[in-house]
Amino acid sequence: MTPHVQDVLLAEPRGFCAGVDRAIEIVERALAQFGAPIYVRHEIVHNTYVVNDLKAKGAIFIEDLAEVPAGATLIFSAHGVSQEVRQEAERRGFSIFDATCPLVTKVHIEVAKLRREGYEFLMIGHKGHPEVEGTMGQLSDGIYLVEDIDDVARVQVHNPEKLAVVTQTTLSVDDAAGILNAIKQRFPHIREPKQQDICYATQNRQDAVKIMAPQVDVVVVVGSPTSSNSNRLRELAERLGTPAYMVDCPEDLQSSWFEGRPRVGLTAGASAPDVLVQRVIGQLKALGAVSVRRMQGVEEHVRFPLPKGLGGTGLDRPLPSERGQA
Repeated sequence: MTPHVQDVLLAEPRGFCAGVDRAIEIVERALAQFGAPIYVRHEIVHNTYVVNDLKAKGAIFIEDLAEVPAGATLIFSAHGVSQEVRQEAERRGFSIFDATCPLVTKVHIEVAKLRREGYEFLMIGHKGHPEVEGTMGQLSDGIYLVEDIDDVARVQVHNPEKLAVVTQTTLSVDDAAGILNAIKQRFPHIREPKQQDICYATQNRQDAVKIMAPQVDVVVVVGSPTSSNSNRLRELAERLGTPAYMVDCPEDLQSSWFEGRPRVGLTAGASAPDVLVQRVIGQLKALGAVSVRRMQGVEEHVRFPLPKGLGGTGLDRPLPSERGQA
């Protein structure tokens, strides 16, 4: 390949968040404690490398609980599950560990609490995403998905006076704000969460791209195609006027992206391990990069405890940024 790259600017923060780090650790600890196979409903996090790494260690990823043998250990993915899935898993008698991100669980708890108070809900999110299916599946009715401003104009609710809004945690902060403004205009009495649902890691990684994109000629996002937050990072860079590409692995890089664009910004979605970022940096060096420097950025110290029964409180674990591999 003809070298085109000169400088690489690394976004801070990037890569694993506390919820992803915890979810992966739950699978690894379950494998260590109970032995293979361990069954996981849905990809534990949306990253090909992570999923393949855990498969090699003995995790089996399934969508249908009928695929799980009686008495097996089952883990719910970081995205959360509906009440229907939870109840079916309990009926089937599995040994269950819940790797749902605590920030998603917070949304589930809020939905259940306000429903008991007679509220209906609008959910801002992407149809078909497992987190959206899990959150909407906390209720049998009274929750309506809005994906864009047009949906806000069309949605029909029973009582606009008792309406609350929740948000998928991995959305574009700016897109969600635009949809929320439209909701407030149509439903002035809408009840909002005390703290926004979009998670700290999604916000921080998007903020970093906003600072980085204007300083570079092209942005590369390490993340899998199914990763919502990774897709949002690429879209955000493009929206800011900087060409941006997403790569699942270093081999996805194309030298043509860097022709006449010597300054490369590099970030990673919250489910992408640092080992992939380091390999992408190696590939960029092969394309001529002579300097790699880190941006100044927010330091994240969030850590979530592990579920009971998996040994330890989880508070003595290394930070996500310190864990090189999934």
